[in-house]
Amino acid sequence: MKLAVLAVGHRQPAWIDAGCAEYLKRMPRELATRIVPIKPEVRGSKTREQVLAAEARRIREALPSPCRLVVLDEHGDDLTTLKFAQRLEHWMQEGRDIAFVIGSADGIDAGLKDMAEDCLRLSSLTLPHGMACLLLCEQLYRASSVLKNHPYHREG
Repeated sequence: MKLAVLAVGHRQPAWIDAGCAEYLKRMPRELATRIVPIKPEVRGSKTREQVLAAEARRIREALPSPCRLVVLDEHGDDLTTLKFAQRLEHWMQEGRDIAFVIGSADGIDAGLKDMAEDCLRLSSLTLPHGMACLLLCEQLYRASSVLKNHPYHREG
């Protein structure tokens, strides 16, 4: 099973890239994870809906097929680390690849959200996109370590 993090945004600072790379190299072989950068749409005179529609097309083109689509959104399920690990374990039992989508500063197209099988919330705080990507990579590693009873995650 493979995981992909599709992240709409501009080039990130080196420390974000380094942090993501560190967590991705720690991922177990059975959960090989990669980050797929998606070019954001230039706003210009376009409406928010036009921008999101253009980005949604790019995201759809980059999606592995078939896969479980999981969008990250402020209105998504707010999970603890252990609940996220349980959900990841459930997804692993299905055996399909998973694509996590981090939208642009304007969000994620409503049609793409409707396509998603899951919607997750990383935080109640507003996060810069690079930070959201880094946090997701860390939480994927943490969840995988929970499932393997690795001491990385300490509960209590």
